[in-house]
Amino acid sequence: MTDVDLKAQVALVTGASRGIGAATARALAAAGAHVIVNYKTSADRAKEVVDAIRSAGGSAEPMCFDISIETEVAGAFEHIMAAHKRLDILVNNAGISKDALFLRVKPEMVNEMIDVNIKGSFFCTFHAARYMIKQRSGKIVTVSSIVGLGGNPGQIVYATTKAGLIGMTKSFAKELGPRGIRVNAIAPGLVDTEMTEGIDRGAIIKDIPLRKIGSPEEVAGVILFLCSDLSAYVTGQVVVVDGGLYT
Repeated sequence: MTDVDLKAQVALVTGASRGIGAATARALAAAGAHVIVNYKTSADRAKEVVDAIRSAGGSAEPMCFDISIETEVAGAFEHIMAAHKRLDILVNNAGISKDALFLRVKPEMVNEMIDVNIKGSFFCTFHAARYMIKQRSGKIVTVSSIVGLGGNPGQIVYATTKAGLIGMTKSFAKELGPRGIRVNAIAPGLVDTEMTEGIDRGAIIKDIPLRKIGSPEEVAGVILFLCSDLSAYVTGQVVVVDGGLYT
């Protein structure tokens, strides 16, 4: 069995200053990758993630850019390639949720979630793929949600964007597979992050077969698997990480 060894690989994790993104950055770095910790506004928290990685003997750097602005994304990828000459892993983690029953959804809520969740992941994947094609190798993992698979009252726009990421993942996988690039998605359930702090967790936990909330580290472990040679023959898939909730 192949060990998880990402030495000499360069990884970019978007929205990596907290939650699943931060846990993923730490996991990839622990496996040997140099990790670029993307953030938009949380410079202090991104620095904390980078410092923690370096203190543990890993390699990381912070990078500020807004994934919803294509010119910023293009510039960021040009900088990464100029500095490191390669990009092996992209984790599209950054995303937002603005919940409301559909009659109360405002146009600006729709635009913002589409800009970040859909356009942001597309822009990052597009620019990563351009460089990965030249390498004839790469791994891309996008964070969707079980809400994108099963829907949820009060989250119609969020569900729409997360479902869109699944279609995007499968389409990119088919186009990029012949170039040696694997593209997968994960669909987390209830995870202990700031995004879920206002949810009635007790009401949901009783419906989870494992009877607990997932941790960011447990989700990061699945992402690490999809970024490693352990999943060398896996592409175009959506891996549900929800303790059995969607079963």
